[in-house]
Amino acid sequence: MAFSETRIVIGGLAHVPVLIFIANFIKGKFVIKTEETKDTIVKEEPVKIIELKNTVVKEGKAETLKELSNKLDNIEQKADEVYEKVKKKKKDKKKKKK
Repeated sequence: MAFSETRIVIGGLAHVPVLIFIANFIKGKFVIKTEETKDTIVKEEPVKIIELKNTVVKEGKAETLKELSNKLDNIEQKADEVYEKVKKKKKDKKKKKK
């Protein structure tokens, strides 16, 4: 028996809805259900502002602050020097490659 081309096409089209149903059914079984997000309202407490009265800094604390700031300046200078050295080395390497 020979089937006509139209019968084959119609037969194929008849199975498409069945295949779609099966695919959606399988997807539905494996889909992770998402939960609805709950909006939470956070009440902000006002920030308390505390004003400090004029306080006297002890001489010892002032000296340590000066020492620390001097050390910080020295560290910054050393970092700048190292940066410049690295920069020069990179330039020298580029010149050697050319």
